[in-house]
Amino acid sequence: MNYLIIPIIVFGLIILISSFFIVKQQTAAIIERFGRFQSIRQSGLQLKIPLVDRIAGRLSLKIQQLDVIVETKTKDDVFVRLKVSVQYKVIKIKVEDAFYKLDYPHDQITSYVFDVVRAEVPKMILDDVFLKKDDIAIAVKSELNDAMQDYGYDIIKTLVTDIDPDAQVKEAMNRINAADREKTAAQYEGDAARILIVEKAKAEAESKRLQGQGIADQRREIARGLEESVEVLNKVGINSQEASALIVVTQHYDTLQAIGQETNSNLILLPNSPQAGSQMLNDMVASFTASNQIGEAMKNAKKDEDKDE
Repeated sequence: MNYLIIPIIVFGLIILISSFFIVKQQTAAIIERFGRFQSIRQSGLQLKIPLVDRIAGRLSLKIQQLDVIVETKTKDDVFVRLKVSVQYKVIKIKVEDAFYKLDYPHDQITSYVFDVVRAEVPKMILDDVFLKKDDIAIAVKSELNDAMQDYGYDIIKTLVTDIDPDAQVKEAMNRINAADREKTAAQYEGDAARILIVEKAKAEAESKRLQGQGIADQRREIARGLEESVEVLNKVGINSQEASALIVVTQHYDTLQAIGQETNSNLILLPNSPQAGSQMLNDMVASFTASNQIGEAMKNAKKDEDKDE
């Protein structure tokens, strides 16, 4: 009799222990009774009827992510691969639908992603695919939400995380971008060179203006000095012609002295005889006299023409 008690006690303990089970945090357990849905158990220590109830399955209530890679063609006939990341979770109050209505949620989500992407991308050129990737993600989320809500799944977010065109297309795009950058660089270099030329011309013009102003000031001062010299000489009884001759001779010998002070000079002043100053003055006076005579003759001729008219 004792031999029967021990197995009965052990069996009873096993049955008692099997009546309790633990459900982890962010997990739901589905309980069936004789093969029929009985209840949903949340996290914590739970109790079920031994040999009658069983745990049919467990579903995670955490947010999950599924990455779907879709290859399709754009409007400008470029093949491109898009990586779409879908974040989803089981709706807590629809655990029964999520468990019984859909065996493979990953396959279902993948099918909808393929359908939406291959409907949207062929409407766009390649550049628009990069610019409007958020619009593609929104379209995928909207379609998935409408479909997956009935199966107990909530689509949290969809992201187009990668756009990978064909290798030859990427190479061509890189060449185009490089050419555009070189063109921009050339334009900047041209603008810089043009600015340098303009500024250099302005500097040269300003230099010439200042140089001319300096020469004019120098000649003005020379003329003023000559005028003062003639006035001083006139006061001591030397007439204008004699004063002019004296000034010319003085400047002539000053120039010779300045040349002589320079070492290694190859400059020769011609003429350099003692009579050179007087000869230059006579030539200047003769030139001025001839010029005045020609001017007077032209004035008289014009007056005669006016009278004849």
